[in-house]
Amino acid sequence: MGKMVRTVRGDIPAAELGVCYPHEHLLCGPPEPLKDRDLILDSEDAAVREVGWFREAGGNALVEMSPPDYRRDPAALRRISEAAGVHVVCTTGYHKDAFSARYVEDKTVDELTERFVREVTEGIGETGVRAGVIKAGTMKDQLGANAEKVLRAAARAHQVTGAPVSTHTDAGTMGREQVRILLEEGADPEKVLIGHLDRQLEWEYLRDIAETGVTLGFDQISKEKYYPDRERIVFILRLVEAGYGDQITLSGDLARKSYWPSYGTGGGPGLTYILWRFVPWLREEGLDEEHIDRILVKTPARLFGLES
Repeated sequence: MGKMVRTVRGDIPAAELGVCYPHEHLLCGPPEPLKDRDLILDSEDAAVREVGWFREAGGNALVEMSPPDYRRDPAALRRISEAAGVHVVCTTGYHKDAFSARYVEDKTVDELTERFVREVTEGIGETGVRAGVIKAGTMKDQLGANAEKVLRAAARAHQVTGAPVSTHTDAGTMGREQVRILLEEGADPEKVLIGHLDRQLEWEYLRDIAETGVTLGFDQISKEKYYPDRERIVFILRLVEAGYGDQITLSGDLARKSYWPSYGTGGGPGLTYILWRFVPWLREEGLDEEHIDRILVKTPARLFGLES
């Protein structure tokens, strides 16, 4: 058999993953105390509507990147996936130190590795849902002992399970350091996705990371408060021209109510924005269908495919 992707409803052939956003949130939120309530996504009904619209736009799969320190709810993700008819991949691992410290600081790398492996191979608690990706994160411009432990544990769990490692970088920083630690621990660069790199649109930085063989997450699409989308397009086209077209993914990381039309907040790009607006813009700027298919379909299938 070929590669399989581990979804909340069970394993599916990687060839059936289809158009996939590799870094999204459907139900999530930072731990209390919390001042900004916009950061909590807590409605299954809104998620079903939003994911349904994503399916109508041509989407077929989402990777939900909320770990246990960010209000992960595997059973609810399975219900959303079933209701909306879209594949959903759940994560193990941990977020950045601001959220994960109380879960991580008294644990060894081996203890963390054991947990991550168990959640990929056996399941998360009593839910029956198995994780299909391992998350690790860093704070802005700093690594820290906790983050390093999670990164090393993620790499080791990846080697045991074959599950990919997908990261959070604060404002796109510390990408080089993340890659160094993951590869130092023996991670396969083809199964590593470094997140939020379109928050740091500097050519030498992106090229250095791409040269290691890992995949670059352009997953802040539509968030023009960081960079205009037209600049993201310039860098995507430049990366493709430089030969890194197989190492790019697109997502929105839409982890606010105000980003989702389904919450009735009066707007927001929603999960359809990339497929209905950003991808057509890429076409207009000259990106061919082969590379669009690689970015939306083939690269996610490679990243999230596990040996059956």
